[in-house]
Amino acid sequence: MGLRQKLDKGEFVILAEMEPPKGVDISPMVAHAQRVKGRVDAFVVPEMSNAVMRMSALGCAMVLQNHGMEAVMQVNCRDRNRLALQADLLAGWACGISTVMAVAGEDPSYGDHHQARPVHDIDLLTLLATIQKLAAGRDMAGIELKGAPDYKVGAFVYVGAKGRSPDIEIEEMNKKIEAGAEFFITPPIFDLGVMDLFLKRANFPRVKLIPTVMLLKSLGMARYMARNVETAFIPDQLITRIEKAPDKVRECIRIAAETVRAVREEGFAGVMLAPLGWENKLPDILHKI
Repeated sequence: MGLRQKLDKGEFVILAEMEPPKGVDISPMVAHAQRVKGRVDAFVVPEMSNAVMRMSALGCAMVLQNHGMEAVMQVNCRDRNRLALQADLLAGWACGISTVMAVAGEDPSYGDHHQARPVHDIDLLTLLATIQKLAAGRDMAGIELKGAPDYKVGAFVYVGAKGRSPDIEIEEMNKKIEAGAEFFITPPIFDLGVMDLFLKRANFPRVKLIPTVMLLKSLGMARYMARNVETAFIPDQLITRIEKAPDKVRECIRIAAETVRAVREEGFAGVMLAPLGWENKLPDILHKI
């Protein structure tokens, strides 16, 4: 059963983020994905996350699809105008990709090509509406298509981000739903309690919410994120737990697995595993779930 069918039936789905290579060697990416094939429902392929130049999401999603693994392709307002975005969406569907994530994209100042100019020809809500227009058989100019894509569409909702009002996030989420988003992925969640107020005010479980579980790599990473990453809340007791652990990497894997189990028990639509370059640790996390 594919990702779309499982989401529609309300079955718990497991996604894994699979970062495209910075180069043309796809063998490590494919090998990591194949190790967890059958235990992961689909691989989410970012489009140059943090504005770091890498192989395109469309290209890598096609590679994974060709190896018999379902991929979720990101489409990004930052890097392409309306012509290129529509072209990628048509190409992705023709190549067997059936689920996309619509994203605005981080500013190029975060990445490795500081002279790059962001495009933002259309905003995120317009992109979501465009995907629906393509599904109805016409492009943004109103010209009829010869065959239409029919994507399952996801977007981000910034639940639990520091300093962000749950009411504002719910309002933004509802706008995305009206524009065509059908499921939502959150920033990394390390304490499900940060979502309580949002869940009370949102129409949960009608909203298909998929928390991200990020694999921490070290005590230093946990401390840095707690101080500097606005979209992630890391409790002090979690940092203390890693600090006291004799094997900190193993403890971080254990924490990720425990968080996945908690997400499933709370009745969310699924979970997205974000290994941040440690894709080789995905089998360990899945084994402990």
